[in-house]
Amino acid sequence: MLMLIATSTAEAMQNQRRVTVNGRDYILSEYVGAAPLRGQYVDGNETNDNGLPQGFLVDQPPGAITLPHFHETNQFQVFVEGVGSMGKHRARPLTVQYANGHTPYGPITASETGVKYFTLRQRWDPGAKYMPGARELLANGNQRTRLKADIAITVTADRASLASPLTETIFQREDDGLAAWIVRFGAGQEADMPDAAGTGGQYLLVADGELLLSGKAFEKWSTVFVTADEAPPRIAAGDKGLDLLVLQFPKQPGPRHAT
Repeated sequence: MLMLIATSTAEAMQNQRRVTVNGRDYILSEYVGAAPLRGQYVDGNETNDNGLPQGFLVDQPPGAITLPHFHETNQFQVFVEGVGSMGKHRARPLTVQYANGHTPYGPITASETGVKYFTLRQRWDPGAKYMPGARELLANGNQRTRLKADIAITVTADRASLASPLTETIFQREDDGLAAWIVRFGAGQEADMPDAAGTGGQYLLVADGELLLSGKAFEKWSTVFVTADEAPPRIAAGDKGLDLLVLQFPKQPGPRHAT
């Protein structure tokens, strides 16, 4: 059984790699598990599978385009800096997108300033399968996407006025457990996270402020992965408050290494 995995931004920035996507170099910062070795699936990518979920921050350079593709596993993507687009939708902080495994999406296009976004997967994935060339690898019948844009970061004055943590729904919980929330904390406030039992686990992402957990401080863009077997962690905010995304996966992760 996996135990709670907490990664600070400083730790992730020490584990970066470059991958080539459509002729451009992207920088991936590893948070959970192992980031992809390449910008697309090729035979042999499975050797990088370490049995963990997969979460990393993507720094997509100015003007770069990630062509339409799909992955084998369920994932959230969170746009945290810069401006881009996800398909026909503008993507800027904070934009949250969810896609089931084997659901084509994109293109992801960076503006002239570039764009940064988290890719947070329920389990390890062997790499992007680009459409239409990979159509024969696509398992039909369980496609699903959700997208919410323009999620505001709490301004300092509003955070100071919070009497207790405030939870706002991003995606309403669905029958299989898929859901997402943002929890807004004032300075020093505490709260238990939603229970992940009966789901595919959760990522907690520090969108702003500071998270305190088990005697350690986690800065902006830090992540925590919570399995469905774990009791809901009790989260405390630092002295500047906290905006925390809770991104919950459906119970069923979908096909694995489908051919």
